[in-house]
Amino acid sequence: MISRIMTATPPSLEMGDVNTRSNGTLSVPVHEPHLEQVVSLTGAPIAASLLAYLLPSHHPMQFPKLPAKAVYLHLKNPTKRNALSIEILEDLRTQLLSHLTSRATGRLLTLPAFKPSILSELEAASRHAESAPGGPSKHGWLVDAAEWKHQRDGLPNVIVLRSSGPVFSSGHDLKQLASLSDVQVKRTFALCAEVMSLIRHSPAPVVCPIQGLATAAGLQLALSTDYPIALSTTKFQLPGAGIGLPCTSPATAVSRRLPPGQAYRLLLSAEAVAADDMRGAVDVVPTPDHAESTDTAAAALEGRVADVVERLAGSAGQPTALGKWAYWTQLGIRGDGAGEGGADGYEEAASWAGGVMALHARSADAEEGIAAFTQKRKPVWRT
Repeated sequence: MISRIMTATPPSLEMGDVNTRSNGTLSVPVHEPHLEQVVSLTGAPIAASLLAYLLPSHHPMQFPKLPAKAVYLHLKNPTKRNALSIEILEDLRTQLLSHLTSRATGRLLTLPAFKPSILSELEAASRHAESAPGGPSKHGWLVDAAEWKHQRDGLPNVIVLRSSGPVFSSGHDLKQLASLSDVQVKRTFALCAEVMSLIRHSPAPVVCPIQGLATAAGLQLALSTDYPIALSTTKFQLPGAGIGLPCTSPATAVSRRLPPGQAYRLLLSAEAVAADDMRGAVDVVPTPDHAESTDTAAAALEGRVADVVERLAGSAGQPTALGKWAYWTQLGIRGDGAGEGGADGYEEAASWAGGVMALHARSADAEEGIAAFTQKRKPVWRT
């Protein structure tokens, strides 16, 4: 039996170096001599992840082995509750650029702006690929299977953002911020915005297991990913209003995942809420019964993470990327409210998205997927 998984009183504030208490997620450390028991109880992959939660912070992060076409994005600051200092943000940026830069051409491959007008450029790139295969095209890699394979050879189909310790991320390092010049403070927040943008525009979806409290910019980081996953009891918080620094930047991610009223209450109240209250924004894993005295909570989270990562890693990369771009683009299509009944933008969005579907339908992966479906076999994806 490993050490107890405890549930403690929720913290009142978690930003950088503000006084903190454990949020209760796997807070009691495992003793190393018990490693053999952990492996026998859970199996090696989950045992490795349990150690990431439970071992003292001086141990290196140990996570389950990922399937092919999946890579880790490491948030490595456990001794400071994974605070987002300048150095940590720069490290995240460097890792992301490595996962998003073509090894063949050195080109940064990110999704285009989430603007409906880009569709015409993608359609032109598709026509160009059909008439001149392999020729240069700004967006050819998003619509042509051969160009995708050339440009993205060796790059992942899914990225998994992880940290270790009882806190996923406590947000910005407030002690560091207090010591910086105005120029450096602006640079810190600009760097943070760049990291979030790289995640949002990554053609490979980013999965984020949230093993503990996510607060302020840490919550922004988690909700900027494509697939945040957490146990139902995991705490989330926008605590800045409590110290006179409202979390206006983190609220940009939260307000795009939660209803506006709920997101605003988080910003205004600075209160912590459980993942169970954020269903829809987060893939919530039920906390098993009797989890306070067994390793079943961590095992449940890891099992769900493994399922999601394996499914995404085995998906066709190009349609997934184009689908991500199309989803966030159509979400921004809003009507002007004029006319009978009021226009909410639905008709415009549906019409526009139909054009994306037509583009999808011409892809090599769509042809293979339809053929595999009709022939009752597994598809062999082209990208």
